[in-house]
Amino acid sequence: MPPAASTENRTRDGHVLVWEQAGISEEEQPKKGCRFGTRHYVVFMLFLGMANAYVMRTNMSVAIVAMVNQTALHKEDTFDDECPDRELQAEEAHQDGEFMWTTSMQGYILSSFFYGYVITQIPFGLLAKKYGAMRFLGWGMLINSVFAFLVPVAAREGGAVWLIIIRFIQGLGEGPIVPCTHAMLAKWIPPNERSRVGSIVYSGAQFGTVISMPLSGLLADHGFDGGWPSIFYVFGIIGTVWSVAFLFTCHEDPITHPTIDNEERKYIQQALWGKAGVNIPPIPWKSILTSMPFYAILLAHLGQNYGYETLMTELPTYMKQVLRFSIKANGTLSALPYLAMWLFSIVVGWVADWMLTSGRFTHTITRKISNSIGQYGPAIALIIASFTGCNRALTVAILTIGVGLNGGIYAGFKINHLDITPRYAGILMAITNCSANLAGLLAPIAAGNIIEGKPTIAQWRIVFVIAAGVYIFTATFYNIFASGTRQPWDNPDNDEIEKPASIEAPSQQENGHNGVSNGNGVTHRTAAQ
Repeated sequence: MPPAASTENRTRDGHVLVWEQAGISEEEQPKKGCRFGTRHYVVFMLFLGMANAYVMRTNMSVAIVAMVNQTALHKEDTFDDECPDRELQAEEAHQDGEFMWTTSMQGYILSSFFYGYVITQIPFGLLAKKYGAMRFLGWGMLINSVFAFLVPVAAREGGAVWLIIIRFIQGLGEGPIVPCTHAMLAKWIPPNERSRVGSIVYSGAQFGTVISMPLSGLLADHGFDGGWPSIFYVFGIIGTVWSVAFLFTCHEDPITHPTIDNEERKYIQQALWGKAGVNIPPIPWKSILTSMPFYAILLAHLGQNYGYETLMTELPTYMKQVLRFSIKANGTLSALPYLAMWLFSIVVGWVADWMLTSGRFTHTITRKISNSIGQYGPAIALIIASFTGCNRALTVAILTIGVGLNGGIYAGFKINHLDITPRYAGILMAITNCSANLAGLLAPIAAGNIIEGKPTIAQWRIVFVIAAGVYIFTATFYNIFASGTRQPWDNPDNDEIEKPASIEAPSQQENGHNGVSNGNGVTHRTAAQ
């Protein structure tokens, strides 16, 4: 490889675009295409898919407040007397639900979704690598959406047991969402666009939460069939429509897409070291399992999910039990932190890409700075919020700021898989997401048992401080061991030489290029360290 390419390689953490290599003329450099290309449509659909996924997992957090008969339960098992009752109105008596579930049982119901979700992560990551990610993602979300219609029936006819089973199946269907999304991003998005695109796609989680919580509160209060069942009917319809649209309009990669612009196809292919998925060698399990950058991502993911699931599943309950907000206000206020996180995650993604393209920051430094904001921020906020007592406005403001700063993780560890191993990013995300959700499903169970029978501010303080401690420990581990450099075990130069002509776009072959070399001995892929 020419010396110029090697120099660029050292300054870009292994992400050198092919047209920046020596010997490639300006005329041969691919154009990015129109402002809104096919890859941007795929990103938009993945964003909506992530939003749908989080709608399905968060709507139960609000619905369960309306499903449970709070008045019939013994008062000390339901409310804390430390804060005045001024936010609860007398007319809310009719909102008491039809089920007598203890706080710990509610924790098991809320966590049941994640049992199904975690066991399908690694299998779908492996299947996506072998057979492609798009159809697993679309059909999985369709199963998730269709089973949402069965939630009211299961709860009313079979009680908590049948409800847990249905939510478990919904979790199975949602299993492909993260590993398959990551696998598709690896095939569609060039390295210099990943921070902002990854932030946009994964911020769909917060967008879905922002939509789900207030709308669920309104539906629980004014919806049909008793209120809370309408939550699952409405979102079930939305999820079904998205799944069908995704399956019919999206494709696995630029190679198989029938209508993508040739210039855009060329731009994506050359930025991603040739055709995605061609001649990828077997997964280097030993190298992965002895890689400290991998464990840095894994620990950061574990800490993120424990803290995030603590807030996402328990915040509506905290606002009802301790801060005494009405159901309608509960859904709206519970969504505020996630609105802040959604907006901040998009901003931090653009800033991270600017840091990288400016040449002043390496991938490693950029990821660590972003991740520190994303995990230390909510940790500090949780500790402060646990000591604000009955000051509703201050508590909500602090949690909103803290969860908002959590958006930094999307330009931190969340996209870091693609830095260290573009070709195995999907399977690595499957492993870390599976492990992280095992930690995440413990969050509502732990919180439910800690506050069982005594939902006081002191007990909730324990819940918040534990989550903060997990955030701090895992973020520190990440800062010590993380890397933004493509790892040696994913170096294409170490692969057995086999470069079929099909790795180039058809337009290049027609123009006389052989798909392997530009005529000056420079192969059409990026350099790797």
